[in-house]
Amino acid sequence: MSSYIIEGGNRLEGELTVSGSKNASLPIMAACILTGKKTTLYNIPNIADTNKTLEILRLLGCQIKKNHNKVVIDSSSIHTFEIPDSLMRELRSSVILAGALIGRFRKATFSYPGGCDIGARPIDLHLSGFQKLGVKIEEEGGYIHCHADKIKGTDITLDFPSVGATENIMLAAVLGEGETVLKNAALEPEIVDLQNILNKMGAKIEGAGSSIIKITGVKRLKEISYHIMPDRIEAGTLLCMVAATGGKVMLKEVMPESVYQVLYKLEECGCQIETQKDSIILQSPKKLKATNIKTMPYPGFPTDMQSVFGSMLTVARGTTVIVENIFENRFRYMNELKRMGAKVTIEGKTAIIKGSKKLLGAEVEAADLRGGAALILAGLVARGRTKVNHIEYVLRGYEKLEKKLQTLGAHIKKEEC
Repeated sequence: MSSYIIEGGNRLEGELTVSGSKNASLPIMAACILTGKKTTLYNIPNIADTNKTLEILRLLGCQIKKNHNKVVIDSSSIHTFEIPDSLMRELRSSVILAGALIGRFRKATFSYPGGCDIGARPIDLHLSGFQKLGVKIEEEGGYIHCHADKIKGTDITLDFPSVGATENIMLAAVLGEGETVLKNAALEPEIVDLQNILNKMGAKIEGAGSSIIKITGVKRLKEISYHIMPDRIEAGTLLCMVAATGGKVMLKEVMPESVYQVLYKLEECGCQIETQKDSIILQSPKKLKATNIKTMPYPGFPTDMQSVFGSMLTVARGTTVIVENIFENRFRYMNELKRMGAKVTIEGKTAIIKGSKKLLGAEVEAADLRGGAALILAGLVARGRTKVNHIEYVLRGYEKLEKKLQTLGAHIKKEEC
């Protein structure tokens, strides 16, 4: 078990460059399976989730070369279509590899995915989408076996705009026959990034970023290089951490339009924000003001930012109401915040936060990726020493977070147990 040790109370200030997007990298790495050739990816974040995805690709038979944030994936020698159960259990997003395997080889075997325990995240939308494309699905011994004679384009309407299901259907349909029209698709910027790389490979996809995506099947894809978009959740997390400490920051290599919901709420809290094409400058007020949050699918307020924003609002002036509409276990971090003096009441999917003048350092336990980041934020503003345990969750999604915070003046260090 690893931990972060934080001495709180320092005002964060300076400049940072935002890493590549975790949520864009994982489906894009899966897309490399489709070419049967080399794909060179730039700006891949060096985090646990991307490294586990590369491990799965190696086990499938891909040749991988990695140099810092540059990764070359050669998928010409894939020799198996089964995603190992042990890695599926560790990484929920590994299910996205199934769509790519089905798209290229018309077969895939995998178990139910794991990942952070933030609530029910069934893959029924993925499986029903595969079936509508002509894939036969059998379950046996805890494994899901998918196979098809051919992938045939059709109309698919999702019951919910699931990001993963949208990506999986896109990957499965790219090399199919005819046209697939996906309705009620997820709108996230990461979907647009996936469309962009697939089209650069030679796919024919339009509509990503809207609720209707059209995929016209092609026979083959080509070798390319591609630069991954910046991570909007990391950007939002860093902005909230700086805002909570009363600091000032300039984020570089960021897409301001991808975090506009977060910027809007930060302005409601009293922050002054200036945006340019690929940068954001935030100046925190002397005292943050409370605001209300309701998580929704994009373009609504992102559920991945709810934990960090909620932690920030524990030291804001006034009362905040947060409604979590996506995942039912997203509030577990708040029980740990109570140990630090936060005034929080939870009723079902609603949390009420009464802003406190101060938090006190304590030993707390991270239970998921974004909840862990929320506890780090609390440690940055708390008086005294905070120890955040089980930071392996945090390492899944944030690249060199402690080093970035140290650059801004935070007293934080990693401790190996």
